[in-house]
Amino acid sequence: MTMQQSRESTASVRAAMGRGPMNTRFEKAKDPRSTLNRLMGYFSRYKVLLGFIIALVVAYTLLGLAGPYLMGQAIDKFISHKLIDGLVPIAVAMLAVFLFNNLFQSVANWLMAGLSQKALKRVREDLFGHIQTLPLSFFDRRSAGELMSRLTNDIDAVNQAVSQNVTSLIASVLSMLGIIIAMFVLDRWLALASLLVLPIMFWFTQFVAKYTRKGFQGLQKHLGALNGVMEEAISGQKVVKAFRRNESVIEAFRASNQEVYKAGVYANTYALLLMPLTNVLGNFFVIVLAGLGGWLALQGLVSVGIIATFINYGQNFINPLRQIANLYNTIQAALAGAERVFEILDVASEVQDPIGALPLETLKGDVSFDHVQFEYNPGKPIIKSMSLHANAGDMIALVGPTGAGKTTIINLLTRFYEINSGSIMIDGNDIREIKKGDLRRRLGLVLQDTYLFSNTVMENIRYGRLDATDEEVIKAAEMADADHFILQLPEGYQTMLSERASNLSQGQRQLLSIARAILANPAILILDEATSSVDTRTEARIQKSLLRLMEGRTSFVIAHRLSTIRDADNVIVINNGEIVEQGSHDQLLAQHGFYQHLYISQFKGQEI
Repeated sequence: MTMQQSRESTASVRAAMGRGPMNTRFEKAKDPRSTLNRLMGYFSRYKVLLGFIIALVVAYTLLGLAGPYLMGQAIDKFISHKLIDGLVPIAVAMLAVFLFNNLFQSVANWLMAGLSQKALKRVREDLFGHIQTLPLSFFDRRSAGELMSRLTNDIDAVNQAVSQNVTSLIASVLSMLGIIIAMFVLDRWLALASLLVLPIMFWFTQFVAKYTRKGFQGLQKHLGALNGVMEEAISGQKVVKAFRRNESVIEAFRASNQEVYKAGVYANTYALLLMPLTNVLGNFFVIVLAGLGGWLALQGLVSVGIIATFINYGQNFINPLRQIANLYNTIQAALAGAERVFEILDVASEVQDPIGALPLETLKGDVSFDHVQFEYNPGKPIIKSMSLHANAGDMIALVGPTGAGKTTIINLLTRFYEINSGSIMIDGNDIREIKKGDLRRRLGLVLQDTYLFSNTVMENIRYGRLDATDEEVIKAAEMADADHFILQLPEGYQTMLSERASNLSQGQRQLLSIARAILANPAILILDEATSSVDTRTEARIQKSLLRLMEGRTSFVIAHRLSTIRDADNVIVINNGEIVEQGSHDQLLAQHGFYQHLYISQFKGQEI
């Protein structure tokens, strides 16, 4: 096997495999024509450049066809007649053909790589921008890993096919057509003989490509399972060690790794068959041409130069056929990847502001729920005809067992989800008629699940108000009682947080989240289990800061520890999406009802 053949054999394996084990497994697009047309729309603004690239491809393909023809002419007109002087000009012409062929091919590939990056940059921007407009209900049904795969693996699959292989594919098709036409122009009998061999070559290539694709589909499937085993074992190291399951984890890895081994052997066996098979078929092609051509030459029907040209064309015909076979899986993976990207782009965006939506310059904080009904899944209401009222400046506590609907109420108030019926009013205005951006700007939110970015402590707090000064950030941290631990960090406020702030305790992360909400200076404050992750002593300090923050503001507090809501103006007890009791803390205890049961059970440690 020559060095070039070795490289092509390796390329065939890579084309079948894609980029590697982290790729999604190969599959065909359900509607490849529609997907291709839509993908080409991203290249439409570069029509002039694309046309120039195609012109270069046509040029270097024709130059590739000219080389064998010039060689045949050299044999017939000069070598056979022993005219040495005439060989110099034709040799110079052949050298120029080969030089310009490689030059045009290099320029076309370079321009195509740049063009594809421009187009795919737009695809990534459109996809990421569209994801930012999608409602939270979309993310409830999709994992973060899957969405990341759309932004990386799927677009990368398109990139591999477009930037590296489009020009090769066009050149291969043009080269095959050009060779067939040139053969018929030179001699129709030899051309017809060549066509008899072509169906056999196509059948063998399709046969191998079919089983190669099947093999690598299985390999990617088993690689995905192996990655899952490794990810769980690494991310769950504490549990593995705590329960002494190291050996069982290793055994699970070995079993999954063995399946990858078997699938890899099967897949690569068929992939590596492509090169020797095409070589055998190519040699068979040459044998047919040489045999028939020799007989025709003896009959005086063709010249030796034409036979040499045909043999050269026959050998050149194998290369584009092999390239097309190698590109098959890459193109299929690209179309499937593009289809998955467009699937996300076709998801309806979050409900936008209606025409004439009201701006929210000032906000008093009077909030009313009027017979609000909401359901995540049709026919399964989570909030059932709920009505409640909060006067401006009131502290409203929402309590109830897990799954009662407390957090859902907050999600509806912030318009993370849209109600099915009824209305939610702020200062007498339906929140669906208020500009969503203005509404959320007036709401301060501290969630139970704290999310911090991989940035400095200072910038994570500043996320609450990007134009805040360093002094304002520090003051907010002091109000949240976070300043004392921040100053103890290696670089204080300039300490970089790791991914998801894993270098802080859960309580410290919650304090930073509270500081971020304080900095935003909201008119309505929403605390969703805001102090559930801190110890009792820290909670007491935070409560004092929060009481100062809530002064003069309408506040909705989802309480985990019922002892923290003694000062609430109204405690709303929710169960199964309905308000079952409401009143002050003391009033509800005196009723000896559901709230008292919750309160006593919490202190006794009983399950509810």
